[in-house]
Amino acid sequence: MADNKILEVRGLKKYFNTPKGLLHAVDGVTFSIDKGKTLGIVGESGCGKSTTGRVVLRLLEATGGDIYFEGKDIRKFNKEEMIRLREEMQIIFQDPYASLNPRMTLSETIAEPLIIHKKCKTKAELDARVLELMETVGLSERLMNTYPHELDGGRRQRIGIARALALNPKFIVCDEPVSALDVSIQAQVLNLMKDLQDEFGLTYMFITHDLSVVKHFSDDIAVMYLGELVEKAPAKELFSNPVHPYTKALLSAIPVASLKHKMTRERLKGEITSPINPGEGCRFRKRCSIATDQCDGKTPELREISPGHFFACHLVGK
Repeated sequence: MADNKILEVRGLKKYFNTPKGLLHAVDGVTFSIDKGKTLGIVGESGCGKSTTGRVVLRLLEATGGDIYFEGKDIRKFNKEEMIRLREEMQIIFQDPYASLNPRMTLSETIAEPLIIHKKCKTKAELDARVLELMETVGLSERLMNTYPHELDGGRRQRIGIARALALNPKFIVCDEPVSALDVSIQAQVLNLMKDLQDEFGLTYMFITHDLSVVKHFSDDIAVMYLGELVEKAPAKELFSNPVHPYTKALLSAIPVASLKHKMTRERLKGEITSPINPGEGCRFRKRCSIATDQCDGKTPELREISPGHFFACHLVGK
């Protein structure tokens, strides 16, 4: 694995048992992220974005595949090794209220990982570190003893960011970190995260359904559909030259703030393939306008159409 790759995922799978069969939440996903870069993962609700992030961090155990962090196969790590790895891999959750303990003050929440990992020798050192983290994410010292219900969504999410930064991680999974916030607050939090990335050299996996956000925040973008990766490319390349029919449909749905802009939206019709025992074939075929009989028999594999631009479709490019 190249030295500049901090994370490499190969054939990652996560299945869940249901009364009707195996739900293929993540099915054979392969990607890598360079150090200090951001990979955006987009797709409809239920496509497996958040599950992918949790499996990468081993908050959920993978059904199959490999996860390499800085060249080490972390699926083979034992409990003690994973505890040490937690210092380098963190997560910012989607709902800033649900992810915080309502019985803990702001300062107690930020201090918790420092206490668990024994990063501070004295109470004074702990308090100083908490104040430093609060200042880093733009939280006033006067808020130290406030509880989550006393704060707005933006400040709550800043607590989540401070908590994720507490152990000086190298890699952070951002699971739709601004989707629960007002638009004006979204911009503030995104700018904060970008500044922190530049300052500390952080690597992000940025999970979102907001394509207008991911375009400006990510270096590379991966598009998921029903547990599979259907296209991956540099952000500018994906928006200027989308290849997969699903990607084109997603991009056509982005609203444009202009009265003169004429919408050319590609409407998706047809039945959504069940993620439970989906079988072989392209999972997008029932909603695809160019699908043929070939799409029923074999699952398309990712192939490269230009440097760094991968897609999975039997028909495009031939």
